[in-house]
This record gives sequence, structure tokens and C-alpha cells, in this order.
Amino acid sequence: MSDTPALHVSGVNKAFGGLKAVQNFSLSLSPGDLAGLIGPNGAGKTTVFNLLTGVYAPDSGTVALADLSIMGLRPSAIAAAGMARTFQNIRLFGELSVLDNVKLACHVRVTHSMLSAVLRSVSHRAEERAIDARACRLLELFDLADRAGEPANSLPYGDQRRLEIARALATDPKVLLLDEPAAGMNPQEKKALRALIRRVRDEFKVTILLIEHDMGLVMDLCERITVLDYGIIIAEGTPAQVQSNPKVIEAYLGAEAAT
Repeated sequence: MSDTPALHVSGVNKAFGGLKAVQNFSLSLSPGDLAGLIGPNGAGKTTVFNLLTGVYAPDSGTVALADLSIMGLRPSAIAAAGMARTFQNIRLFGELSVLDNVKLACHVRVTHSMLSAVLRSVSHRAEERAIDARACRLLELFDLADRAGEPANSLPYGDQRRLEIARALATDPKVLLLDEPAAGMNPQEKKALRALIRRVRDEFKVTILLIEHDMGLVMDLCERITVLDYGIIIAEGTPAQVQSNPKVIEAYLGAEAAT
């Protein structure tokens, strides 16, 4: 395994006017890591994801995907470089079929030209067959194959969540960012999601960083956890280390337990 981190973030800062949303954020993930980013509402977690994926430009600091700096790149270029994400609020193409949602994401990796597509060249047809096969494989992995032809917005909420992860994986990412993947799921769906995320990491050899408010899921699933509060990292470590950290108990876990 390479010594080069899959994702390396150093000293990233972002302010909106007078609000310092993220301050001196640093993170290094090795290939195959399964890590969590937690903190109270408004701690800056989704802002970090937006900085990593090019939605926001950092005011300072560096972000590298493997050995490639992705500072200043557009979201589409970062996706092509190997970073994919899901969103807290599901963003599927609701009127398109389940299969077409995944196939569209697969096209991030196409190599044929517009001309070959128009002429339907041999290479274009071969690549389209490969996309069909990859999309169908992903739907089978996520237990969605029997609904491939249905509109995405017709799926139950938990299935839409899984489809969004499948669509992100279709881009063949090196790093996968999951923003509250268990939001809105019932306990049975969350249990299945835990197993699915582990399988995705192991089978696709992808590095995963997730934001999640369900502490049971985070502590059971993640190998290392970073804790944000008011945009500042207040703790890092294993689940056991984070759970016993007084700053975390006060800022997040204590507040959670008190509700």
C-alpha cells in the first residue's frame, strides 16, 4: 500500500464575512480508511465537505487527493480526479430511472469523444456496454436491481439514500464523502447501511469519510473520528478515545445525552 495519503488536508480556513466557519482544519486519510467527522449542528462539518469538493474555495491551506493538489479546481474536475460525495439532502434526478441515475454518474469516466458518440463507433459502443454492466452491478450490490426501470423519486426514502451512494460509487472514486447517510432511516435500515458501507470500503478499496449524527452508527462503524466544534477540531482518535474525551462529552456527546 502506498505511503501517500488518499486525502491530505492542511491548515484549511474558511470565513463568511465575520464568521469563521472552519479554522485550521487538517486531516490525513490513508487508502482504505473509514473515518468519521462529527460535531454539534453548526460545527462546520458540511462546510468542510464543501471545501473538499470545490463548492467553496478555502481562504488558506492546502487540499490534496493522493499526490494531486485540488485547490482551486471546479467540483466536476475534483470528481474526475477521484472524489465523490453524497448530500445531506438527497439530490437524485427524480424523474430519471434508477438505472439512468447511476449510468449518468458512470460517464465521469468516459473516454470516447463527442464525434464517436454521434457516429456510434465501435469504441463508443464498447464503452457504453461497460457502463451498462457497471451500473447494473452497482444496483445489484445495493439491492436495487429489481427497481432499475422505476423513477428514482418513486423509491422509499431509505432506497433513495442507497441509490445516492451507488451513484457516487459509479464515478469510481478514490475517496468517498458521505454526508449523513443514515438520516431518516429506521433502525433496520441503519443496521443494513453499516454492513453496506463496510462492504463498499472493502470491495471497492475506497477511502470513506462520513458525517453522521447517529453516534451508535459512528462509533460502531468508524475506525478514527475527528470532532469539530465551532469550526475547530477539538478531538481526534479512535471511537474509544473520542467517547472519553471531556471536550467531546461537553460539546457534543453530553449535549446529545441531555436531550
